[in-house]
Amino acid sequence: MLTSSRPYNGGFHYNGGFTLVELLAAMTIIVLISAIALPLYNQYSERSYRTEVQADLLACVQALERFNAVNFTYQGTADTDDDGIADGDVGPIGGDICNPNSTDLDRYTINVVAAANTYTLTAAPVADGPMDGDGDLTIDDAGNRTWDQNDNDVIDVGEDDWAY
Repeated sequence: MLTSSRPYNGGFHYNGGFTLVELLAAMTIIVLISAIALPLYNQYSERSYRTEVQADLLACVQALERFNAVNFTYQGTADTDDDGIADGDVGPIGGDICNPNSTDLDRYTINVVAAANTYTLTAAPVADGPMDGDGDLTIDDAGNRTWDQNDNDVIDVGEDDWAY
């Protein structure tokens, strides 16, 4: 006869762990919450990055106006040789004129097209960056703002503002 120190209760011993069904149910809930939360987080991040570049564009506008107040022209505010110093009329804005955060963080490039009395600043998303495909944002010397929201290189009806 076999003897055991534990009483026999039908062959099942409950040790206080989770069953496979309970674990699958918990994982399903986590996946569902993630499926809802992740897109919302991505939308929030994109709006934040877009707001950041808008603030950068406005800061660059102020810098261009200060430059114009001293030099009586907007010409010479682009960095044509990538040394951080403004030396031309078309290209990335010179680091000595304006130093935008969104450019430093590789989200956007900010370019200027400058003439004696006018300018246009364009923020273009960096290819393969977090804002790739978001469309260009522009502002000019008259304060006109556009956002090519559908990224088709045409300013359509409703894209004549930064609103979203």
